[in-house]
Amino acid sequence: MFKAFIFDMDGVIIDSEPLHFRVDEQVITSFGVAIAKEQLEEFVGMTNPAMWALLKERYGMSQTIEEMIAIQLEMKLAYLLHSDEQPIAGIRELIADLHSKGMKIGLASSSPRSFIEAVLSKFNLTSYFDCMISGEEVEHGKPAPDIYIKAAEMLGIDARECVVLEDSKHGLTAAHAAGMTCIGFRNLNSGNQDLSQADHIVNAISEIDYSLINRL
Repeated sequence: MFKAFIFDMDGVIIDSEPLHFRVDEQVITSFGVAIAKEQLEEFVGMTNPAMWALLKERYGMSQTIEEMIAIQLEMKLAYLLHSDEQPIAGIRELIADLHSKGMKIGLASSSPRSFIEAVLSKFNLTSYFDCMISGEEVEHGKPAPDIYIKAAEMLGIDARECVVLEDSKHGLTAAHAAGMTCIGFRNLNSGNQDLSQADHIVNAISEIDYSLINRL
């Protein structure tokens, strides 16, 4: 019997990958580098420091990683604040179902904590989560397992008793390396993600409920 359910956020709770792709492309272009959305898909699930370190090395941009992240985050928070974004269909119902069954609920996202808190606050979901952690708060971000190991510790639940919902290859790799059971969500807006590591794959959040989780 599983005791905890841990959500990724981007592409799972909020359909934010189009926002990330658009803002990241704008920021990179402002630094004099031409890049396409398809080239950014490999970074889905990674932390900002890891992504910008690779991009800086690849394209030789003169700005510091800290400067690039600051510009990127300011733009994303401004967009989120003024947008009419809603949770992905079925998320509110799934969280309420898990909460009513007494499962611990965690969030493990590669996004900065300020963006995590802004999303959950905008959707009035903060109170449902027993823990939340950013990939920037552990030594190694996804695809390393650090964030999921830490989330299990914060929840006080053995990793083998946790189920994870992820939409990216990097996220699934991280969760499996932590010893957790994984549900892969096929979100077309997250790009061409390899979900083959998932223990179960869904095309809609509404396909997930408490009974399904305990059949995994």
